[in-house]
Amino acid sequence: MGKPRLRDLGIAIGRYPVGPHNAITDVPGVLVGHRTLIRDGTSVARTGVTMVVPRDGKVHEDFVFAGYHSFNGCGEMTGLLWIEESGLLMSPVALTNTSQVGLVRDCVTRYAVEKFDGAGYWLPVVAETWDGWLNDARTPHLTEEDVFTAIDSAASGPVSEGNVGGGTGMICHDFKGGIGTASRLVETGSGPYFLGALVQTNYGERHTLRVDGVPAGREIGPERTPLPWPAAPLSSSIIVVIATDAPLLPGQCRSLAKRATVGLARAGGVGLPFSGDLFLAFATGNHIPRSGRPEGGAAGLLALQMLAPDQMSALYEATADLVEESILNALLAAETMTGREGHVAHALPIDALEEVMARHRPR
Repeated sequence: MGKPRLRDLGIAIGRYPVGPHNAITDVPGVLVGHRTLIRDGTSVARTGVTMVVPRDGKVHEDFVFAGYHSFNGCGEMTGLLWIEESGLLMSPVALTNTSQVGLVRDCVTRYAVEKFDGAGYWLPVVAETWDGWLNDARTPHLTEEDVFTAIDSAASGPVSEGNVGGGTGMICHDFKGGIGTASRLVETGSGPYFLGALVQTNYGERHTLRVDGVPAGREIGPERTPLPWPAAPLSSSIIVVIATDAPLLPGQCRSLAKRATVGLARAGGVGLPFSGDLFLAFATGNHIPRSGRPEGGAAGLLALQMLAPDQMSALYEATADLVEESILNALLAAETMTGREGHVAHALPIDALEEVMARHRPR
């Protein structure tokens, strides 16, 4: 039996219902794949890559609108200049560690060359956080085969969380971190839309962690669960990917990405000086064919839809909620890990968390 998610503990963030899997894959056509590397030997591997793939894998033929926000920019997410220029995402979104960004980007490009005869995955988006405490980041452990596997294995349905894919070696709020996800179903004047988020958590100090407003990090001290290091490193980061099937234009995607900041703040993120807090949002509600010719329409002219500005409020609120929940799901799913040089990152103790929540919210 797997570890509980946040809602299994009776903690529900916000007022909107979740999707069938409470995952980013509840957004129709969004797939997630992981490749996890855990190896010991001369060079210790605690790393991997995660792929978020829009359009059931056909984003190279039918682009999506996107926008990004940098809450704090000590990090890397490739392809952002083109997203800023065009508002278009034309590739999967890959999450990995800092030293493997270039390798993963090149492999995503080669995937398109081999699978689509070069017709796709232009300026791929690859984001990173640093896993060098548990992983020997000096060694580029990932290979082209690993990256291809992550794309090919991308699927709908439940998403593995915690010590998987790009989140394998990550640490969050001085507990073991990693990958987390959540979703919401939001009613608007034009109908219901799904929103989902997937996060790679590698940020924060113990004392700032909050769980649905409860200062749990302050109460689960190092005497209960040891810190992973004698002194916290200067760097810390989180990557957030938000998806929706609402018909949003690029500027609206950018506004949605900004709201990830609210969810991060609720969980205890403050955007430290050397933190890479980078957020990307994409929307599948409009179709932008690679050919420039819509089905049954004239070349060079696209009929687009836009959610009315007053309908964005619900999406903003839901985004803040699901980002907060995704972070907490990552913490709950992660398991204690021993890595490079015997370094240990301990999992968030669920029994201690339940004690803290019960003390603050007695039934």
